[in-house]
Amino acid sequence: MIVDLLNNIDGYLYFPILVIVLAVAGIYFSVRTKFVQIRLFPNAWKVIMEKPKEKGGVSSFQALMVSTASRVGTGNIIGVSTAICLGGPGAAFWMWVLAILGSASAFVETTLAQIYKKRNPNGVGCYGGPEHYIKNVLGKKGLAVVFTVFLILTYGFGFNMLCSYNVQSSFSVYDFYSESTTPIIVGLVLAVVVLVCILGGGSRIVKITEIIVPVMGVAYIAVALVIVFSHISNVPAMFSLIFEDAFNFKAIGSGIAGSCMVYGIKRGLYSNEAGVGSAPHAAAAADITHPVKQGLVAVVSVSIDTLFLCTATALLCLASGVTRNTDVAGAEYVQMALSTRLHAVGPIFLTVALALFAFTTLVGNLYYVDTGLKYLHNNKMPEKKAIVIFRIISAAVIFLGALMPMDACWAVADIMMGGMAIINIPCCIILGGVVFKCCKDYEKQRKAGKDPVFHASDIGLDPDKLDYWKDDWEHNIPDELKAE
Repeated sequence: MIVDLLNNIDGYLYFPILVIVLAVAGIYFSVRTKFVQIRLFPNAWKVIMEKPKEKGGVSSFQALMVSTASRVGTGNIIGVSTAICLGGPGAAFWMWVLAILGSASAFVETTLAQIYKKRNPNGVGCYGGPEHYIKNVLGKKGLAVVFTVFLILTYGFGFNMLCSYNVQSSFSVYDFYSESTTPIIVGLVLAVVVLVCILGGGSRIVKITEIIVPVMGVAYIAVALVIVFSHISNVPAMFSLIFEDAFNFKAIGSGIAGSCMVYGIKRGLYSNEAGVGSAPHAAAAADITHPVKQGLVAVVSVSIDTLFLCTATALLCLASGVTRNTDVAGAEYVQMALSTRLHAVGPIFLTVALALFAFTTLVGNLYYVDTGLKYLHNNKMPEKKAIVIFRIISAAVIFLGALMPMDACWAVADIMMGGMAIINIPCCIILGGVVFKCCKDYEKQRKAGKDPVFHASDIGLDPDKLDYWKDDWEHNIPDELKAE
């Protein structure tokens, strides 16, 4: 009964509510920015390599790795497999659509987080996120608290339970798998390893994700390409199948909630989190000269997640020719696809990949939880004892997730994430005008051959109402820090 209730809430939340909200926001932001996610995509890669302007500041690359660590995870594999098996091959197409339109939403929410971010009390570094512009700009303090609660529930509970389940499910193909003991062992190992890591503090999170995320992402894409090219004769039929299913509106109309379109949107949103309001927390910490720069980095993060990693999973599964059905939805479908060429090594590779993806996701998720707890505690971290207790609870949730049914894990994660998006996206639409002006200012300076530098008054904002971006902010940096 509980699972059925969760599934009903999940189904109604995404159709019609979130499907409409995401589509309207993505189209609106794309049109108003003249498809900045496409026009300035090459420039975004240059921005990533810029160094922070202050000593000890977080670089765009570090912020990208933290946000990508949360975006890139088991959803890129299990989520895509589930969408294709339950919704149909056309789900891949709707993931691509969501990524293109959603990257515009990611650009807007990240730029807003940068504009309205605050400087750390010690004067070095900064922080921010949707709860700050919801409270300080829109004046909705209660709504900001509700958003933050959803953030903590999503990343401290919903996503972590699902992530743990996805990892343990990859062991089901092995002969030693036992429904009564294997989930317990896998859940316990994951919980202990993550707990040890997160008790080390936030600085370790940045260092770990900066190393692991690129390595595991490149390795997974490389293996996916091997599978696709080894089945190259199936590729034309594969793309034909994707597009035929995506535009089979008769089938979609007969059961919209379970269609490839809704599954593609749900799993795409779970994977890239564009517009959800999580990644802006990491992005706000980036030390850059213009807010639009980090907005462009957010576009890259969404592209890495969906257009690269999710697409890799979809293509390797569909090109393999393996029969898909509801019984193999999840890790098993991907493992079967890998086995067509890698044989016994395929399932092992996926288990290792999922473990790495899960690790970075679980650790990255708790980075966001910390920001939420800090906000609810008057922008100060709670006492160390309270933090330790909360992290132990978070580890316990990871353990429990390995024991839960698949439907329940997906529904809980979808509902909590949907709650964040429903709050954040309308707020971004209301405040979007500031971002559009900021984007024009950035492009104007680039056309003049300058490295864009942001001044609030240039886009009609009162510098006195901003905490970080005072019009003379670059002059307040000590000379010795400028030299360094």
